[in-house]
This record gives sequence, structure tokens and C-alpha cells, in this order.
Amino acid sequence: MAQGFSQTRLDRIPAFLQEKYLDSGRLPHAAIQVSRRGKLVLDSQLGEARPGTPLPSDAIYRIASMTKPITSVVFMMLVEEGKVALDDLLIKFCPEFEKTGVFVAGGGNMPFVTRTVQQHIRMRDLLTHRAGLSYSFQERHPVDAAYRKTKIDDFASNQTMDEFIANLAQIPLLFNPGDHWNYSVATDVLGAVIERIEAKPFATVLQERLFDPLGMKDTGFHIAPDQQHRLTDAYAFHPRDKMVSFDSGDASRWAKNRNFHSGGGGLLSTMADYHRFCLMLLGGGTWDGQHYLGRKSLELMALNHLPGGGDLTEHSVGAFSEDDNAGIGFGLGFATTIAPARAGVPSSVGDFYWGGMFSTGFFVDPAEDIAMVFMTQLMPSSTYPVRREIKTMIYAALHD
Repeated sequence: MAQGFSQTRLDRIPAFLQEKYLDSGRLPHAAIQVSRRGKLVLDSQLGEARPGTPLPSDAIYRIASMTKPITSVVFMMLVEEGKVALDDLLIKFCPEFEKTGVFVAGGGNMPFVTRTVQQHIRMRDLLTHRAGLSYSFQERHPVDAAYRKTKIDDFASNQTMDEFIANLAQIPLLFNPGDHWNYSVATDVLGAVIERIEAKPFATVLQERLFDPLGMKDTGFHIAPDQQHRLTDAYAFHPRDKMVSFDSGDASRWAKNRNFHSGGGGLLSTMADYHRFCLMLLGGGTWDGQHYLGRKSLELMALNHLPGGGDLTEHSVGAFSEDDNAGIGFGLGFATTIAPARAGVPSSVGDFYWGGMFSTGFFVDPAEDIAMVFMTQLMPSSTYPVRREIKTMIYAALHD
């Protein structure tokens, strides 16, 4: 056995991915790393990074919303230093939101009608996606349409952080902050808050506080010329052709460095880099002898912060998430399992996780001392249940 796992059962996972997803043309490639007690027990790379190029172990992926936990952890570092508090109002750092109201009517060619917020957005509302913000791709509300019209959440735009905040503050909130849960650009706003607190570019803060000390040498907001040969192709689901090209590695939109660095979805990373980040989380904020975040801060982040201890089915008003919602709560930057029976997946109460729109994912289970990172490049993430299947198979391999 490898760290309490059945090796035979672990070996089923790459075979399953190859047969169901790669041989069938559903996914272009798949990479997975699983560790327990800090030891790697599964490390597999399957498929092609680009046509004719086998997927290398140091391939670089677009991690999209797996950026959010990184931003949230760095924000909590500032909380620990007393530079900001969870109950601080957003207007303390972004006064542009002083007059931002809650949607009542309007949109399209009609002016918005709003009402005054009952309470202003707090930092904890941003971390938990309860701020009343949204995403353009939700396509369910006039506020979402305003996001699309203004391209407010277009990570490829060349807007500055200040321009992003000023423009976002002109769009009404979906609901009064704290009332509901809606997946949103809230973590991008956190990036802007971090930038203003530290008085230096957000990307620089991440580099200095996390990437450099943790050794995440291939993680950043754009691909350098000497790295580009390692950037995988990315695809979008097509109902007839299964996959169509979305962003090629050799002509990627990530090759251009921009003013706006999306704290909610802009990063590139590798298996090794993100796994190192997960091991730090699994270590209670410590990795390789270096202390990044307090153990109690991380415990607080992994708790369910939804009112009344409810799950996302009770509090979400949106149409999109990175996973099914039953039995799942939300903490300060990632989802957490609160009821495995309702979630319908083998898991531990208190494990925490998130994913990205290109079907990437990770989870950390402190109870079982497990960390997992999965990488591929197919959007949207809801296309296949591959992440749930992988998690099921990992827990099925536990043998101690």
C-alpha cells in the first residue's frame, strides 16, 4: 500500500480517464496528482498538450477560478497583519461603491432603477460571494446583461484595476449584500482591495507573498516567451465535434501582459506549483518549514460561512457553480463539504475545494491528510462529471 492507499485502485484512475475521456475524444489531455501525508501517491499525465505533443509533467494550464483560493489566501495574510478586517466595508478601500444601489428595474435600453443598500458590502461578503455581484456568463438577469455590455469581467481587457472598480460600481447589485450567494467577480474586487492596501500591483503582491517563497515559479498572469512551448491548447465543448479550439498554446491570449490582473480567474499554473499550494493548505498554512498563514485563519477559511449552516442549494440565486451544490457550504474563498450524504460523493466533512472553467479542480482533506490536483483544458466545467468521478475513485482507493 502507498500511504494507506491501494495502489491497484489508484491505478484505475488514469486508466479510467484514458478510456472514458481521452480515447473517446471528450478531453484533450488529463493530469492528476494525489498526495497523502505529504507523499505523492499518484502522478499521471495523459494525452497531448498540443496535437502531436505528449503532455509533459511541467505543462502550463489556464487555471481560471482556481485563482480565487490563491487571492483569498493572500487577502487573509493581510487580515492577520491587521491591515484589513473581515467586517470592514468595501467603501473603506473602494469609495466608488458608496452610491451603488440594489437592482429594482430597468436594463437594456432603459435606465436602471435602484434602491439604497441596507448595508454596504463587507470583506467577508466578497470572500463568500454574498456581495450582490455577478458574472456576465450567468445570462439570467438584466444585471448580468450589463456586465456583458460593458465587458466588465473580460479578463483580456486592458482596463486598470481602478477603471475596473469605477465601472463595476456603476452597475447595480443583484441583491442586498449578505442576503444570498451568487458566483461573481467578488474575488476580482478583492484583488483590487489588495492592490490598494499594499500600494503596489496585485500581481507583484502575489509574487512576493506567495509565488516566490512557495516556489511557484511557473504561476502568473501571462506566459513568458521561454515558457510558451509548455502552454497547452485549450478547447470548448461542441455538441457534434466534442471539442473545438478556444485558445492555442502557441498563439495564446495569455501571451500578452495586461494592466488588469484577474484575482478571480486570470492565472496560469502547473501541476507542481498548484500541488505545492495545496500542500501548504493541508499543512495548516505551513510548508517546507515556512509559515504562510496561521492555522486558525485557515481553519476559519474552511468553515461554512453560509447563514444558518445551510448549503448552496438554500442560498444560491445564480445559475453557475464549479460543482453540484447539495451538501456543500462555502467558506472564505472555497467550497467546503458539510454533508457528504447530501453531496452524494465519498468525502470528509470539512474537506475544501474549488475548480476552474477549463474543468480543472483541486481538493484538500485535512481529516484524511489528502491533497489532489486535476488539470485539463475543456470549457465549460459543467460539461462532464469528471471531477466528481475522480474524487469517488480516490476515496475508493483508501485502504487503511
